[in-house]
Amino acid sequence: MSTTVATPAAKEPQTRRRRGGRADMSDRASAENRLGMKLVAPAAILMLLVTAWPMIQALYLSLFRYRLTNPDDREFIGLSNYATVLTDSLFWQVTWNTVLIMVVTVAVELVIGFAFAMVMHRIIFARGLMRTSILIPYGIITVVSAFAWQFTFSVNNGWVNSWFDWLPWIGPDTNWFGDHWPAMFAIMVSEIWKTTPFMSLLLLAGLSQVSEDMIEAAKVDGATWWQRLWKVILPNMRAAIMVAVLFRALDAFRIFDNIFVMTRGAQDTESSSFLTYRQVIEQMQLGLGSALSVLLFLTVLLLAFGIVRLFRVDLAQARGEG
Repeated sequence: MSTTVATPAAKEPQTRRRRGGRADMSDRASAENRLGMKLVAPAAILMLLVTAWPMIQALYLSLFRYRLTNPDDREFIGLSNYATVLTDSLFWQVTWNTVLIMVVTVAVELVIGFAFAMVMHRIIFARGLMRTSILIPYGIITVVSAFAWQFTFSVNNGWVNSWFDWLPWIGPDTNWFGDHWPAMFAIMVSEIWKTTPFMSLLLLAGLSQVSEDMIEAAKVDGATWWQRLWKVILPNMRAAIMVAVLFRALDAFRIFDNIFVMTRGAQDTESSSFLTYRQVIEQMQLGLGSALSVLLFLTVLLLAFGIVRLFRVDLAQARGEG
């Protein structure tokens, strides 16, 4: 009985084929990346041209004491505007309001949006009608949505007090906009109702990428629904969840419309964007307002960087290039 032993010469063609296959995949991925960069370059250049000048102008104006009502009295003061902002308690109160709105709304939207995505993904009967119904709030203009929710929480005309008066903390004369926390609650409810469909749409795209074979294999192995969710579905949706959280967190941190319509910043409900609006538009403090806008821009950049680092998602691997 003889045994055939693979010689190094026999192994060499197989090794070359494997290396050649990996090299072909790498070359194809590199070619696709170069093509993608060429296609995106015109839009990226145009966006830089449109956004770079306002940011440079804001950075320049933030170095001056400059009020539009007295343009001739402009004075260079360096970083004094930033020092004034960062040592003001109002700035930190407004930042806390903004962070609170962002964290609460994004967390609630992530849970509800995932539930909606599961429904839209699994439903068979009237799938188009169900998806359209869920996505309707996102198609409504934010200002219109804010006016609708302001009417909803109104003491005189709203239905919240009459529908939920069985709760001990809600009565017929509950003034939702008369105190800080009720007003913040109303603002967050309006934001969640408006933007949860967007979150569910992004999660639905990620959910559709999860392999049904993996889910079926987990069923065969005896995994429960919760085990399939935590061990199979969510890990394979990590990239989609990161994109959804990133988009919504950045958008929620810049909240303005709901506050402008519902409270006008009363009861200490101002956000960072609303404070910037007041300084630039209402008080015409271009120098101080520009400093606020620069700080807001830097905060959004740091927030985006932190979210990407937190999820640690390799998007190339998620696309199957790794």
